[in-house]
Amino acid sequence: MEKTQILQMSAVELGRAIREGRTTAVEATEAVLEQIEKTEEQYNCYITVAGERALEQAAQVQGKIESGELTGPLAGVPAAVKDNMCTEGIPTTCASRMLEGFVPGYTCEAVRRLEQAGVILIGKTNMDEFAMGSTTETSAFGVTRNPRNPRHVPGGSSGGSAAAVAAGPPPPLPAAAPPPAPVPAPLTTATTTIWRSASPTCSSPPSGTTRPVRSWLR
Repeated sequence: MEKTQILQMSAVELGRAIREGRTTAVEATEAVLEQIEKTEEQYNCYITVAGERALEQAAQVQGKIESGELTGPLAGVPAAVKDNMCTEGIPTTCASRMLEGFVPGYTCEAVRRLEQAGVILIGKTNMDEFAMGSTTETSAFGVTRNPRNPRHVPGGSSGGSAAAVAAGPPPPLPAAAPPPAPVPAPLTTATTTIWRSASPTCSSPPSGTTRPVRSWLR
């Protein structure tokens, strides 16, 4: 299967294609990593991309799919999670220099369950520092740009996840809880990104609801 086809599939479609043998978890992961390499410098969606780990995980998951151990709809599907979710062996910074270099010794329950289902963890997405913001302009690791219009913000505090969707790989799960303060609906984004979701409004806000990036950040 062509990599462009893989990138255009929904999470459910991709999972089905992997189970049916039309593509593999490794091929899907390679397609996402190549897309990230093409777009990351321009949009800064990720704080950490765990490419080597993801490919190793994909090979293991593919074996379990082929043996019948993993049969769920998301088995083999690449994903990324917001960088405030602990991931064993992968840095978790909350987009702050205060946590730079922190590598958790455990994986949080939400991510653990995704991986149990066979989801491939690609990396950690950019965010407002300690999730205190709604534009992803306060990250210590740089501003995330909106792929639909780089002069506009991608939302926040999970703007890295939203921008990753709009840039190509992977789409957000519904947010588990409302934001702590009122935010226009199109700017409210999820903390976990999984291929293409059923909610296209999460991929990029309408131009009339966003504001340009602050002039001092241009």
